[in-house]
Amino acid sequence: MNTRVNTYGQPSLEWTVVGSDIGPLLLAATGRGLVSVVFHADVPVRRRALRQLGERFGVEPVESSSGLLAEAIRELSAYFAGELREFGLPLDWSLSGGFNRQVLRELATGVAYGAVVGYGELARRVGQPGAAQAVGVAMGSNPLPVVVPCHRVVESDGGLGGFGGGLETKRQLLALEGVLPAPLF
Repeated sequence: MNTRVNTYGQPSLEWTVVGSDIGPLLLAATGRGLVSVVFHADVPVRRRALRQLGERFGVEPVESSSGLLAEAIRELSAYFAGELREFGLPLDWSLSGGFNRQVLRELATGVAYGAVVGYGELARRVGQPGAAQAVGVAMGSNPLPVVVPCHRVVESDGGLGGFGGGLETKRQLLALEGVLPAPLF
């Protein structure tokens, strides 16, 4: 395990907020990789997310836009500029487990930029036909949205379905990837 530690021998947990086309995103990383992406990271959202991450990992999150997060910032910037279609970041999956982790890993590796998949199809891909609702729960618990593209999961009838970042954010991400037309204004 390649876990960076701080000067006190504890695992590192670094965070920053970056601007994006869909609003401010809080990024957090451990020595294993990117661990969390949080939408709409205004001050109250940021405080709550950092408190939860600190409690989960037992360390005080440290603000930094270099070190553990430099590559995540670079790749997200390239993604929103339309220059990156596949993330190559190391990911720390410790905030998801079991079925949710299985579904999210399949989503990350099996649904390409510019494509969509239905909840039921994703359930079938992980060997759990009939678990479409559970896939929806996994999408709602995704700690790494955008990078693990839960915005690419839609209803079987073509509806957008739900989205933790809000339906307008989902529309914007799908438009960026060419799945939906860009808004007129």
